[in-house]
Amino acid sequence: MQNVFRYGAWDGSQHVLDLDAEALLDAMSDDLLEEGDLWRALQRLFRQGAQNQDGQRLPGLQDLMQQLRQRRQQQLQRSNLNDTLKDIREKLQQIKQTERQGIDNKVGDGREKVQRGDIPEQLQKTLERMAREHQQQLDDLPQDVPGQIQGLQNYDFMDPNARQMFQELMEQLRQQIMQQQFQGMQQALQSMTPEDMRAIKEMLRDLNQLLDEKARGGDPDFQSFMDRWGQFFPGVNSLDELIEQLQQRQAQMQSMLDSMSAEQRRELMQLMQSLVQDPGLRNELAMLAANLEELRPMDDLRRRYPFRGEDSISFEQAMQVMQDLQEMDRLERQMREAIDTADPSSIDREMLERQLGEQAKDQLDQLDQITKMLEEAGLVERRGDQLELTPRAIRKIGQKALRDIFQHVARDRFGNHEADHRGQGGDRSDDTKAYEFGDSFLLDLRSTLQNAMVRQGAGTPVKLVPTDFEVYRTEQMNQASTVLLLDLSRSMIYRGCFLAAKKVALALHSLIKSQFPRDNLYLVTFSLYARQIQPQQLTALGAPLE
Repeated sequence: MQNVFRYGAWDGSQHVLDLDAEALLDAMSDDLLEEGDLWRALQRLFRQGAQNQDGQRLPGLQDLMQQLRQRRQQQLQRSNLNDTLKDIREKLQQIKQTERQGIDNKVGDGREKVQRGDIPEQLQKTLERMAREHQQQLDDLPQDVPGQIQGLQNYDFMDPNARQMFQELMEQLRQQIMQQQFQGMQQALQSMTPEDMRAIKEMLRDLNQLLDEKARGGDPDFQSFMDRWGQFFPGVNSLDELIEQLQQRQAQMQSMLDSMSAEQRRELMQLMQSLVQDPGLRNELAMLAANLEELRPMDDLRRRYPFRGEDSISFEQAMQVMQDLQEMDRLERQMREAIDTADPSSIDREMLERQLGEQAKDQLDQLDQITKMLEEAGLVERRGDQLELTPRAIRKIGQKALRDIFQHVARDRFGNHEADHRGQGGDRSDDTKAYEFGDSFLLDLRSTLQNAMVRQGAGTPVKLVPTDFEVYRTEQMNQASTVLLLDLSRSMIYRGCFLAAKKVALALHSLIKSQFPRDNLYLVTFSLYARQIQPQQLTALGAPLE
């Protein structure tokens, strides 16, 4: 079996990056030092994304929003709503042509039958008169689509094929109009019988009662409604979800009307009225729109879209485009809310995948795992509803600050500063000396035996005297205490020094604790008053206000 491999240019979207918790903490460290607020640092991380140690970047919510804007602009620059009823107009023209051809065929057939003596000539004259009347009715039909539909609804077709084509067109348009309102109506509207129409009106009446009771502050029985009519609302689990779904679909239609010219809007509204001729159904739909507007005004949902493209789209395509544009708007609102709350979990994953693809969904899932990764790595912990840095995280931030500082130190100025001083109480060195009273008894056995043998000569037993003993020297251990004063006056902000001061303080703390663990570091902040703070309070130290 032959394996086929295909290669393509890497565009940054073929896989999700490997991020570790420490890289995430590094990405937040400057924000933590500058503002001292873990929540704000996470908020900025979710907005701007993160970068791993290899320099590869995980897009943030701001990048995903930019992708949504670009996709929206591409759609608006590609399409226009100048002739959304073009396909309906063409189908109506085809129906009229089929009817005219059918009329001509009937008249021609009648003449042949008269010549054969199958029918009387008077019957043929009547047929020709009816044909002229029907042709005139077709000629007198208005030019606009709603007028043609209304005229053909009152027209008595002579050709059965034309009649069937018109009926199928009406069913298709009613399905599109009603599906725009109710997600689960596609199957119910196919080959709809008068009984089906009565059921839909009854469902609308129950729905309006439900919404009216909700608007009056009551407690409507949502479950009973869904038990009876749930097939029209798949995936809805609460009354609020039902209201939201209905409003979104109404907003799609209203946004399309708002995006049209006045003439196009009038023509489409007349078309919808001509399709819903039943007074009871029309009244229930009007009540539904009023109830939804009373419960939650749609001002924030409806929007006029500036279509500038050259591709005319059909009414059905326009409804799909409106659905996509509305979903993009909802996603952008969800992303803005996620940035404000530092919580991406509320963003609709399925909607995001529909609009931006599986890669964007995977990137969002990884962004959503950031807080969990930090917790599992022991860098943040929850205390009640709050997230706080752990001591380990503070040490890591200090080490990064130390690295940042030494990156700016000239290489020829950096040294080990070796010293020749020796003392007691420290670690053992490799140097030895003759034992003196008070020295640490770290015996160098080889040198001690060698001294004895030099003194007494070869042979056993080897007898030791005090002057033979030789011991290892120990390093001199000094302790130091350092006091660092941190200015909290407002001038530290004006001069841009506050972040640098916090970095130096954390770096010094990290250096002392790692290299000189016996030393002491005292941190004192001062402005109007001076007070001592602990090193772990540095990251939460806010900007000077005094």
